[in-house]
Amino acid sequence: MKLIYQFTICVALLMLTGARFAEAQSEQQLDFEDYVASLKQQALSKGYSEAFLGPIFASIEQREKVVKADRNQPERRLTLDTYLETRVPDWKVKQAMEQYELHRETLERVASQYNVQARFIVALWGNESNFGRIQGNHPIISSLVSLAHEGRRQTLFESQFFAALDILQQGHIALEDFNGSWAGAMGQSQFMPSSFLNFAVDANGDGKKDIWGTPEDVFASIANYLNKEGWNGSQTWGRQVKLSDTFPIDKIEDLEGLSSTRKKTLQQWQELGVTRFDGSALPSASLSAGLILPDGPTGRIYLVYGNFDTLMRWNRSYYFGVSVAYLSERIAKGIGEGL
Repeated sequence: MKLIYQFTICVALLMLTGARFAEAQSEQQLDFEDYVASLKQQALSKGYSEAFLGPIFASIEQREKVVKADRNQPERRLTLDTYLETRVPDWKVKQAMEQYELHRETLERVASQYNVQARFIVALWGNESNFGRIQGNHPIISSLVSLAHEGRRQTLFESQFFAALDILQQGHIALEDFNGSWAGAMGQSQFMPSSFLNFAVDANGDGKKDIWGTPEDVFASIANYLNKEGWNGSQTWGRQVKLSDTFPIDKIEDLEGLSSTRKKTLQQWQELGVTRFDGSALPSASLSAGLILPDGPTGRIYLVYGNFDTLMRWNRSYYFGVSVAYLSERIAKGIGEGL
C-alpha cells in the first residue's frame, strides 16, 4: 500500500510539473508573439509598408536552438597551435590554392581596384565559409528576432533585424533564400546585415549585392571592407618573433596590445630584445608595430602592423586574425608571391 501511495504521489508531481512546464512554454510563446507584434509596429513606424512586412512577419518563428547556441558558447580553452591545426589544415591550404587559380583573373582585378592583396581575400573567404561551402541554413529573420527577444543584446539584434529588412527591401535576396549562421551572419563572407549594408558590393553590375552566390561580389565585398577599414596594400600583416633573454618579460603587460599608445617602431622593439623568429635582426623598415602574445610568453609571439588591426575589426579574436594571416602566407608561398 505504501509503495502504491508513493507511486501515486510521484505521478501527481510529474503531472503537476508537466502542467507547469506547458504553462511556462505557453506564456513564453505568448510573450514572443507580443514581442513580434510590437516589433512590427516599430517597423511600420519606420516607414516599411504593410504589404512588404506581411510575408516577412508571417515567416517568423521562435528559434530556441538559436538562443541556446548563443547562451552556450564553447568555453573550452584552445591553444593557438591547436586552433591553427583545425583552421588552417593542409587540405584547406590546397583548396585555397585551387580556388585562387580558378578565380585568379577576378581576384587580381579586385585586388588592384581595392588595394588589398588577393591572398588575404582568399584567406578570409576560406576562414569564414570554407570558400562558400558553409554559409549556414538558419532563417536570418527568425534568428535575429529570437535573439533580440531573448533580451541580453536586444538593441544589437533589433538593429540587425532592421538592417536585414533593408536588404530584403532592396531586393538583393529573396526571403525564402535569406539564410545564414545562427547569429545572423550571412553569405560567403559571413557579413552581419549592418556590415552588408556598409560594405557589400555589386561588382558584376547586375543590380544585386550577391554575397551568397556570385564570387565577384563576394571578393569585392571582402576587399571593400578591408579597404574602408584602413588596409594598406603595400604592407603585410606582421611577423612571428622571438624575445631574447634581455627582453623585460616582467613588464609584458605594459608592452602588450594593439592600441596606438603601446605601439613602437621595429627599431624600438629590437632594442628591447625582440628578434625575427630565426633570431636575426628585425627589418630596418620604418613601421609601427604592436606586440601580441595570444597564449602568453610561452606561446607564439607576434609583432603586428596596421593591417592586423583591420583584421581585428573584422573579428576581435587574436586567434582568428592569426589564422587568416597564416593561411595568407601559405597561399603566398604557393603562388610564389613575396610576403
